[in-house]
Amino acid sequence: MDLTELLKRPEGKTLEFKRDLSSTVGVLRTVVAFANTAGGTILIGVEDGTRHVRGIADPLSLEERVANLLSDGIEPRLVPDIEILPWRSTNVLAIQVYPSPGRPHFLKAVGVEAGVYVRVGSTNRRADDELVAELRRANLGKSFDEQAMPELDSEALDFTVASECFAPMRKLKKADLETLRLLVPYQHRLVPSIGGVLLFGRDARAHFPDAWIQAGRFAGTDKTRIVDSTAVYGPSPKMIKAAIEFVQKHGLHGFDIGAVRRTDTWSLPPVALREAVVNAVVHADYAQRGAPLRVAIFDDRVEIENPGLLPPGLTVEDLRRGVSKLRNRVMGRVFQELGLIEQWGSGIQRMSAACREAGLPPPVLEEIGTRFRVTLHTTRGQVPSPDDVDRAILDALSNGAGLSTNEIAGRINRTPRTARTRLASLVERGLVREIGSSPQDPKRRYFRATQD
Repeated sequence: MDLTELLKRPEGKTLEFKRDLSSTVGVLRTVVAFANTAGGTILIGVEDGTRHVRGIADPLSLEERVANLLSDGIEPRLVPDIEILPWRSTNVLAIQVYPSPGRPHFLKAVGVEAGVYVRVGSTNRRADDELVAELRRANLGKSFDEQAMPELDSEALDFTVASECFAPMRKLKKADLETLRLLVPYQHRLVPSIGGVLLFGRDARAHFPDAWIQAGRFAGTDKTRIVDSTAVYGPSPKMIKAAIEFVQKHGLHGFDIGAVRRTDTWSLPPVALREAVVNAVVHADYAQRGAPLRVAIFDDRVEIENPGLLPPGLTVEDLRRGVSKLRNRVMGRVFQELGLIEQWGSGIQRMSAACREAGLPPPVLEEIGTRFRVTLHTTRGQVPSPDDVDRAILDALSNGAGLSTNEIAGRINRTPRTARTRLASLVERGLVREIGSSPQDPKRRYFRATQD
């Protein structure tokens, strides 16, 4: 385990810093949350916030204490890797937790009812009953929308609407409802699956009251004043179309005048918008209650939000790399047949590419509470671009070895004072990380930032 590489990163979904072990409950919660979510590393002996390395006094004694704490305090039992990492004249204790096949883990002292935690950003959140149930489904390899709804019969699905949705692709047959798992066997009869009802149910909202899209156009950059809104109901494929049309109604940015005709231009690439809305619908956690999917349009951005954290084992960085875990398999299979999904895991990358080609910042992906949000900026220049001096500093740091202020000043042919000013700006913008024991540490070094 490379301590320097870990210190370059901010606290996040898979990394937490602890100055000491004064809060044993806090460490237990983090270990449980890491195991239940996407794994992660705890560094004891590092200040959170500043990432200054304070070290630990008696590493072997602390290692034994942590091992006993985890063994006695967590159920089902976890055995993470515990490693002592040297740092100058002291040490740091690292606890590496892997995503667990035995989830949900919980704090033994309070039991499964109140002791299950998941990781949301850089915080631990207690899991409610719906989230605990999802952790169990993930362990069993099942998806929520594959479950049968035995209280309904096959007539609960609107075959006419399903046929209309499939018409551009192929003729839908009654037998296809079972092949697509819109109907599933239950006690010697066929009943709708949850996915079938969400997609083509005659009265889906009676069973899933939050399975709709709330869309709004706000004046300015916050939600103080709304100027237009709509509620989008109906079969999921048609909801996607209606939500996209609402955004486009408010998204006309201008036009280009060519030699023959005028061409309308949009402030948001249609591909990015389409992928964001489709992903929100197909990956929403419809077991949650309390709020629908939301599309919010502001002067400078569009936010697309769905209920549900990322599936267990998945991080935002995984999404950027094209890794995908499908929460709703029935919906995903149907969307793929309808041409709404092209290839698993490529949606985020297509969004990013479309924004980049349009000169816009990349999509912002974040877990907020128990929801997932994609933010698409519609104006250019959201973050100042590095100038020639900034780029020279970043190039000097590109080998990953880390440099001191004086070394950087020499590389860019500037005074140490100028280098410090530039470095402070790059640190504030998240492009550079500083690693040391304190702001006055003469051995403090700078590195190019890596994302959590």
